[in-house]
Amino acid sequence: MTAATTRILYVARHAEASSDETELTERGRRQATLLGERLRDVPLSAVHHGPLPRAAETARLVHGQLRRDVPLLVSEPAGDYVPYVPRREELPTDSADRFLGFVEQFPEAERSRGPGLADAALARFTGPADGAEPLHELVVTHAFLAAWFVRDALDAPAWRWLGLNHSNAALTVIRYTPGRPAALAMVNDMGHLPEELRWTGFPPELRV
Repeated sequence: MTAATTRILYVARHAEASSDETELTERGRRQATLLGERLRDVPLSAVHHGPLPRAAETARLVHGQLRRDVPLLVSEPAGDYVPYVPRREELPTDSADRFLGFVEQFPEAERSRGPGLADAALARFTGPADGAEPLHELVVTHAFLAAWFVRDALDAPAWRWLGLNHSNAALTVIRYTPGRPAALAMVNDMGHLPEELRWTGFPPELRV
């Protein structure tokens, strides 16, 4: 029987992207580099990233700052998609119209394939890991999947990924220890970014 060990999952939203989302902005490249500096001494075993250019470039810049030579791996489940489409009856009455309108603006393909990819992401990246030593992995992804990981860690209803926002290059860390519930160590942490690089990609009305 394979022993189970603690998994520590580092989740980062991609850095600020250009308006056409084909590359990072200059600010985004600075954000990604600083995120890599923050993670430089973490004993990562791999850096995973979604297939879109903004996530791939962020991951490459982070990877370039690490002291360890670890695999840089593209992963479709780490990509950008709608992880769950709620039914009206699941949602709070006062926010149902807003949330449903938000989800419906995304293409049908993103909404239909998203739940399967979200399940695959949870299966691949969450929960205790096999082995004797703690496993540290970084996933460079998008706001929706970052929210999905947080929702799952809290055992919140499936719809509750909605309303959980993440800034560009912000860091969330989740610890999965055998025999214990998942533990959020930090969420949307921007301590590695100077003030002028914080809060990009976050709804202005929710910034603190």
